[in-house]
Amino acid sequence: MSLDVVIARMAQLQGLMSPQTAPAPVPAATPSTNPTAFSTALASAGGTAQLASVTPTAAPTTAGQAIVNLVKQEVGVAEQPPGSNDSPRIAQFRQATAGSGVGPWCAYFTSWAAREAGVPLGDNGQGFGRVDDVYAWAQKAGKAIPNTGDVRPQPGDLIVWDEHIGVVESVGADGTINTIEGNSSDKVAERSYPPGTRPAIGYVRLG
Repeated sequence: MSLDVVIARMAQLQGLMSPQTAPAPVPAATPSTNPTAFSTALASAGGTAQLASVTPTAAPTTAGQAIVNLVKQEVGVAEQPPGSNDSPRIAQFRQATAGSGVGPWCAYFTSWAAREAGVPLGDNGQGFGRVDDVYAWAQKAGKAIPNTGDVRPQPGDLIVWDEHIGVVESVGADGTINTIEGNSSDKVAERSYPPGTRPAIGYVRLG
């Protein structure tokens, strides 16, 4: 047998064998055993969206909680310069009160928080620059709660004193009222009042 015949015969044999070896690179079990492939398949099927929804961000359940969430973010905002009743951020608080001007801003601060929470102060949502006006409106609107000594405020209630107002952040088991107040020592500050100290005139419940 000549060399040319041998070569031709080998080429013929290789051609017959190649269809049997071609399917080998495609293993059927790869998607179930490969974590990356599984993640890709899950994402394309919308599975990742379902996993992400297991821990949603909790939304405020009441207007009061919404107010607390807002004012917490403002703790530390201070007058610039101290004693001026003003700063770029305090100027934004004033914008929640129609006809406002630079001055004591505790009522501006609560008017801003109430407006941002969707429960603005005033019959027309105009806000108030004076504490007395806030409480007078609340009495007329049925939102005032006089402090009769046995009243337990809720988070988000506005707490009203003579010429000052703040927001109730929480109430301790012993009755201590924790607040966040604008224009407290020239800034937005957290304060605590154990029972019997600095009793409030009353509270304003907006929702």
